[in-house]
Amino acid sequence: MIAIVKNVKSEGPGSIENFLKKNKLLYKVFEAEDGIIPSTLEDYTGLIIMGGPMGVYEMDIYPHLKIVSRLIREAINRDLKVLGICLGSQLIAHTLGAKVYQGHVEEIGWQDIELTGDGLRDPLMIALAKHPSVGDVWKKFRVFHWHWDTFDLPYGCTHLAKSELYENQAFKYGEKVYALQFHIEVTRALLINWFNSHSLRSQILNEAEKIIPEYSQRAENFYSAFLEN
Repeated sequence: MIAIVKNVKSEGPGSIENFLKKNKLLYKVFEAEDGIIPSTLEDYTGLIIMGGPMGVYEMDIYPHLKIVSRLIREAINRDLKVLGICLGSQLIAHTLGAKVYQGHVEEIGWQDIELTGDGLRDPLMIALAKHPSVGDVWKKFRVFHWHWDTFDLPYGCTHLAKSELYENQAFKYGEKVYALQFHIEVTRALLINWFNSHSLRSQILNEAEKIIPEYSQRAENFYSAFLEN
């Protein structure tokens, strides 16, 4: 059973849920914003933490983030599979003792990430980087970004990917904890909802028409590698 924690109702789980349903994998979605969070992860094999517009440094304003951070610590202590996306990645970084802070510029839209040397040796990142049709591994490929905050790489973690604007786009802790600053889970439906009245709506949706089919398959390959065994 996979626990999926949403920090706001509008963010996720997108293609993650589609993959779990398609493969008949058990999961449960929790709305942390409403205070609905698992009391324990005893009956779970994995934890996925979604994004949100708030900052890790705003825990006094959004106290549910403190509970999510404690849940991440429990998952790590139980040696569960853990995946954090955007705010979820920042919460993992915070839980592991790293600084999370506002960056120098908003990173938004379909932009490239580049795998590090370690990223090119990591089986999950290779699954994401491998072109679904051609089969070759791309060191640089487009993902969807929407964030302003960033984080320092936590001590003892492996740096997996970077972008032109932000050095820390993906890292892992041990072999089971992965943090992705970008939005691997986006679907066209999510983008329509997120950019309902945004000035970049047309541009982002037009690009999505070209990118989403390939992107969704890359994401499925990553999920499959993450959840295997």
